Amino acid sequence: MGRPKGGKNKYWSAEAKYEIIKPILEYKKSSREVTRETGISNGMISTWVSKYKQYGKKGLENKIKPGNPLAKIYLKKKFANREEQLEYEVMKLRIENERLKKGYLVKGDGSIVVFKK
Repeated sequence: MGRPKGGKNKYWSAEAKYEIIKPILEYKKSSREVTRETGISNGMISTWVSKYKQYGKKGLENKIKPGNPLAKIYLKKKFANREEQLEYEVMKLRIENERLKKGYLVKGDGSIVVFKK
């Protein structure tokens, strides 16, 4: 089934995951019943249960926080040479220029974008 085209990935906190799998751990409901109620795939729920059994609540924590993964990659990017670094800086400036043309104001590291009228 999957997510609708153009939709965003869902994000669950460790506490939300625990609340979802709690009836399974307490033997009150089966994983199939929880799947039907929540709309979350049975495979994902089974993964959460096994991670909880193996590592406890720590196992339910997300390894990657929601946000733009490409921005994270480029923030930590190491350039092979000066030319690569300059190409990257030119790309960033072009993006900033296009945003300014459209009336967007970017704050901080680019994660906050405000439309200016």
